Amino acid sequence: MRAVILAAGRGSRLMPFTADRPKCLVEIGGRTLLQRHTEALGAAGAEEIGVVAGWHAEAFEGTGPRVFVNPRWAGTSMAESLAAADPWLRDGPVLVAYGDIVYAPATARALAAADAALAIAYDPHWHDLWSRRFADPLDDAETFAHRDGRLLDIGGRPRTTAEVQGQYMGLLRITPPAWETIRRARAADPRTAALDMTGLLRHLVRGRLLEVATVPADGPWCEFDHPSDIAVGRHVLRALDAGTGRTTERTGA
Repeated sequence: MRAVILAAGRGSRLMPFTADRPKCLVEIGGRTLLQRHTEALGAAGAEEIGVVAGWHAEAFEGTGPRVFVNPRWAGTSMAESLAAADPWLRDGPVLVAYGDIVYAPATARALAAADAALAIAYDPHWHDLWSRRFADPLDDAETFAHRDGRLLDIGGRPRTTAEVQGQYMGLLRITPPAWETIRRARAADPRTAALDMTGLLRHLVRGRLLEVATVPADGPWCEFDHPSDIAVGRHVLRALDAGTGRTTERTGA
């Protein structure tokens, strides 16, 4: 199995930490997010890891993963960045992770073991994390509905927390049949091709083009999207590092 980290974006909301590097190469708690990805994905069975780069793509040279490039990174979505890894996606199952998240290896392992063409990880206890990240958790949350381990809806604007049964983590597993369905759907309609990842997932389930399995997180996780996430994320990193026996250093961001 392979894994791909999506790290093409500018990461402007995390300035000044991203002034000269992608978010994935920002050091938090003594290690870069990329290093944390490779450890977690390797523990989940990924024998080869790639990264889709865009902004400061040259910064990934010599870091280890194979580098794919999204040349249109400034005007496209995560779904377009994913397409840059098309050769791998056609060849076998691939774990896909957004470059600005951290998560427990156990979550990646559970996702890797999912018996589905397409599966996504989600946090059923999202409200606690979102309450620490935002004054009003609903300001940034998206609708998320599932039943019997299958996604029913995602990516809408919720009016109440009842419409949010979890939050998509930016961690998924795609098999070649699922990628072929996605590739055809994007090729058939420019509007579908322009959708972001949650919009694409919503299109797939609403159009009954593909079933999407939902896998609950097994351990803490965090997204680093704003400078304020650094303080929140350090608590998560301490928990993750304690689980792997590491000591989180007080260096970097």
